[in-house]
Amino acid sequence: MASYKMLVKDVIHKADILLEIVDARFPQETRNSHVEDDLIRMGKPFIIVLNKCDLVSKKSLDKAKSSLSTIAPTVFVSGKDKSGTTILRHKIMELAGINKLKGGDILVGCLGYPNVGKSSVINGVTGRHRAGTSSISGHTKGVQLVNAGSNIKFIDTPGVIPFDEHDECMQGLLGIKDATHLKDTLGVALKMVEILCSENKAALESLYNVTIEEQDAYEVIELIGQKSNFLKKKGEIDEMRVSWKIIDDWQKGILVV
Repeated sequence: MASYKMLVKDVIHKADILLEIVDARFPQETRNSHVEDDLIRMGKPFIIVLNKCDLVSKKSLDKAKSSLSTIAPTVFVSGKDKSGTTILRHKIMELAGINKLKGGDILVGCLGYPNVGKSSVINGVTGRHRAGTSSISGHTKGVQLVNAGSNIKFIDTPGVIPFDEHDECMQGLLGIKDATHLKDTLGVALKMVEILCSENKAALESLYNVTIEEQDAYEVIELIGQKSNFLKKKGEIDEMRVSWKIIDDWQKGILVV
């Protein structure tokens, strides 16, 4: 905990501008108000980057931007298809101010929780594969300086703002842990089903060819298990197999909120 705080403090001190990368599916859960307070107190300009916007409906994005833009400039980005990265570059240059006029390098620090896609955002802005990316959480092992052209240099960091190690549900939702490393696999899958039933029921119905009416999350799990023929020898639903399937589809971006 102490080491991550020191690293965050060092990045904030060195950077001219900070990017707080958050997951567009869970903007409130993946932003860090303590870091934001530090940036505001120090007078450091920062941009809130809503990454993975391709996994969220326009309605949800507009709602998130309406809330977060009261704190700092907010930009939608998809590290996957590179949408929004040109807007982000322009916003960085706009906030650069005097550094741009002097012709010096603009150091842009990137902060965020594990697996929110910091390296993917950097690669999107640079237009090439310069920051290492991986679907495995913690791929960025140390601080890297990445040249993005136009006198912009990114300070890429590991997922330096850790979640509570006991917050397994959020670790599953963000893909920090895959199904093979989750203890409560069914519990995480149930949470995903609850979210989808509330935000995008059609995605569940379409992918698994089911019709969801008034069923609760567990009943939806059973429904998917029956339709997918995920059954045990005695005809009982194989909850674990269904849960693994839902978690895998969610983390691969097949299920969209």
